[in-house]
Amino acid sequence: MKYIDQDPALIASTKKKLLDAGVEFCFASYVDVHGVPKAKCVPIEYFEKMCKGSELFTVGAMEGMGLIGPEKDECAAVPDLATATICPWDKRYVWFASDLYFHGKPYQNCARVILKKIIERAKSKGFLFNIGIEPEFYVLRELADGKLTPLAEPYKGMCPAYDVHQTMQSGSFLIPMAKCLKELGWGLFSFDQEGGYGQYELDFNYADCLTMADRFVFLRLMAKSVARQIGCVATFMPKPFSHDFRNGAHHNMSLMDIKSGKNLFEQVDSSEPLATKYGLPFSKHAFHFVGGLLKHAGAITAVSCPTFNSYQGLLAQGEMTDVSWAPVLKGYGNNNRSAMLRLPMSRPVIENRSPDMSCNPYLTAAIHLAAGMEGMSSGIDPGEPLNMNLYEMTDDERKRRNIQSIPRTLIHALADFEADPLVPETFGSEFQDVYLKTKHAEFNKHFFRVTDVDRQMMINYI
Repeated sequence: MKYIDQDPALIASTKKKLLDAGVEFCFASYVDVHGVPKAKCVPIEYFEKMCKGSELFTVGAMEGMGLIGPEKDECAAVPDLATATICPWDKRYVWFASDLYFHGKPYQNCARVILKKIIERAKSKGFLFNIGIEPEFYVLRELADGKLTPLAEPYKGMCPAYDVHQTMQSGSFLIPMAKCLKELGWGLFSFDQEGGYGQYELDFNYADCLTMADRFVFLRLMAKSVARQIGCVATFMPKPFSHDFRNGAHHNMSLMDIKSGKNLFEQVDSSEPLATKYGLPFSKHAFHFVGGLLKHAGAITAVSCPTFNSYQGLLAQGEMTDVSWAPVLKGYGNNNRSAMLRLPMSRPVIENRSPDMSCNPYLTAAIHLAAGMEGMSSGIDPGEPLNMNLYEMTDDERKRRNIQSIPRTLIHALADFEADPLVPETFGSEFQDVYLKTKHAEFNKHFFRVTDVDRQMMINYI
């Protein structure tokens, strides 16, 4: 096999640090199309070989990775040594974000490789893409009858959002997680009980998009591991309960000028035409970036809301007692949480509120960056901001103003993904085909399934 060259001095210094810290086992972890980490566990004694790509994977055995067939060659996982992360909950293990290589070259269908290509394209224009993600997820405990219930005992009839009692009752999970994040140095600045019973959010500092994608993958691994240590399960299912809030992963995006270090979305000149036209204190770059995101909103949603279940959460209310706070229309607004894109008044970022916790963060970052840069290079005008409560907008008003819905189902989103020329430009034609095949199969599996609920509701009615 052809090994990958890495700096021998860096390999040696990294291994020494790990040995000094008591590490015994290593994961050179890549992700599958769903963003789930995959790796072989390598004893520290074989660290040098692992760094050169000794561990091979038949990626065709997994969904959405290409190289399908038993006759295909394997991919090698090559760790990014700068991402060495000792697992705070079990320091015998170290985790590395890794790239897949095929025949000695970066594998074109590896999500991390895809993102790095778009990052280089942005770098050539003098841009660095930063993202902050707001992770929401449920932590549930299992009852004697096998049913899952919130970690904390809920106060019936009350809204649990930001409730101090619920947060303190959930300390068995939240405090170890907070300590882990502090040890990792990610800049945890708050955590809370969210809108759903047993739902939590941990907020930490933004970072460049590659670092944030690596951290998001590791965060999900960490949350599941910490929850398991207390006999619970952490779930990133987008909509685990039809009567409660979905698990969002809002992306807060900004673009930095590499030379000056300045945020290009921050308004410098208050007389900028678009800022004056729309009455919002953002730069022309921000407005054009929004224009690109809206132009490609369907394809973006196919990636950032990638499961059948995702679209059971992208609705105004459904079986909930109140509005869902999830976006349902393509548009942007001044601090408007009912629009797909929000321009917060507290910080110069663009927040996409549609992504959920099931997303592959490398793919979502890549398509957001590609769409936004197209908006900037083409000078796309995003149109008037939508500053009203969009849940109250009538169908007639929406049609009159030509405001389109976010794709209503995965199959609608995939149609946009297939038709959008930005997709093969960003991901490659082969990955586009593989993704479509994988996700169409997922849609069909769920769509054609008849459940007990369906039978109970209809068998004696029709």
